[in-house]
Amino acid sequence: MKADIRLNQRGYKCPMPVVSVARTARDAASGTVIAVACTDPGAASDIPAWCEMKGVDFLGSETESDGAITYFVRTR
Repeated sequence: MKADIRLNQRGYKCPMPVVSVARTARDAASGTVIAVACTDPGAASDIPAWCEMKGVDFLGSETESDGAITYFVRTR
């Protein structure tokens, strides 16, 4: 999936992937797609939950060749 901003959070544990997305989304224009690559299994529930809480669109995820999962969100 195409993204405007890509974040690499491989190796970081909770809550850093969500904190990174939150900081980036705060300063991003409406409609910006942010991709965050994570190895923390908690991100699978944390990122969609954060999106729902903050009114950000969760667009889905993709598994990368190295086993990381990239989550896609779009700011409003």
